[in-house]
Amino acid sequence: MRVSTGMLFDTGVGTIQRQTASLLHTQQQVSTGRRILTPSDDPVAAARALEVTQARELNSQYRTNQDNARSALGLVESQLAAVGELIQNVQERAVQAGNATLSASDRTSIAKELRARFDQLLGIANATDGTGQFLFSGYQGHVIPFAGNVAIGVSYAGDDGQRAVQVAASRQLEVSDAGSDVFERIPNGNGTFSATAMAGNTGSGQINAGNVLGSYAGGPFTIAFQTLAGQLNYTVTNAATGTSTAPSVFQSGQAIAFDGVNTVSITGTPNIGDTFTIDRSANQSLFQTLSNLITALENPITATSTSTELSNRIGEALVNLSSGLDNVLRVRAAVGSRMAELDALQGVGEDLHLQYEQTLSRLQDVDYAQAISQLTREQINLEAAQKSFVRVSQLSLFNFI
Repeated sequence: MRVSTGMLFDTGVGTIQRQTASLLHTQQQVSTGRRILTPSDDPVAAARALEVTQARELNSQYRTNQDNARSALGLVESQLAAVGELIQNVQERAVQAGNATLSASDRTSIAKELRARFDQLLGIANATDGTGQFLFSGYQGHVIPFAGNVAIGVSYAGDDGQRAVQVAASRQLEVSDAGSDVFERIPNGNGTFSATAMAGNTGSGQINAGNVLGSYAGGPFTIAFQTLAGQLNYTVTNAATGTSTAPSVFQSGQAIAFDGVNTVSITGTPNIGDTFTIDRSANQSLFQTLSNLITALENPITATSTSTELSNRIGEALVNLSSGLDNVLRVRAAVGSRMAELDALQGVGEDLHLQYEQTLSRLQDVDYAQAISQLTREQINLEAAQKSFVRVSQLSLFNFI
């Protein structure tokens, strides 16, 4: 094989270029800290690194969603805390209004304060987040959930939905609560049945919320008073069946049984013809409870019967306010459990992030000891190629003539 001078030069230059390219590649690995600069360096590892990178970025998005969800739940929790404080304040004013020494003007003043609390409750129910979305309107975040006043009542324009955020691959977390669930669906009475005094009663009898010892299956029931043998007696009638119990002598504060094992008690002295009703518990909004209390306080007391009716209405309001507070606490507990779940998910997300970083490091990061050794060797090879090319390129027959 004949080696020409041109071939000698071309081969030398090609060798130097290859050595330079290899040295440059190794130098880039050392400078970037990455073993894989192009997919061709390690196709399998490059594909795996792409998958892990996508999983890491998705996990980072979940962590962002978790932060957003925590912020939204924090807003809901703060509003619910304000509702709880408002209900407690109203309970205090209701107890104060039940003081028999207060005048009509005193009760009117309390009613005015309760009207302010009513407006405050309406404002809380229509609270918004930082983006202008209403917290308690269900899915319809752009719709004002509650509208109305003491006189005409309050209506709900939202729905029963709960907005959710994807906080993990298989978990959508609710970050809102429907206003109907917080402010409206509150059982009146003791939650099983509601005992009330008829508006036309003339005696001083006051009925309590009753004791629930079993399920409420019958009713509604009516407790009516009459005289028998010169004594005040009562009968309990099941309005659904028309059956009545035998007359029993009334004693103030005694337990009156109905529907099997459930009981109520009536204090004071009812008059003949006074009646009390017991019916299934129904849902009553916080707005309605507060409105009923305001109306009762604004009506003037002109007789003993009216005073007794006011006491019954205040007692009924206190029972319903207690149910409303229990409902708010229930929703707050649910919000708290979701925030605790977010804390757990955040811990899992941080562990996943660490694992992804470790996997990517194992796939992509360069071994500096090996890379620097390789860089030194390639530098020596390049210098050797350059020096040998200089020597060989100087060979010529004319040097010996």
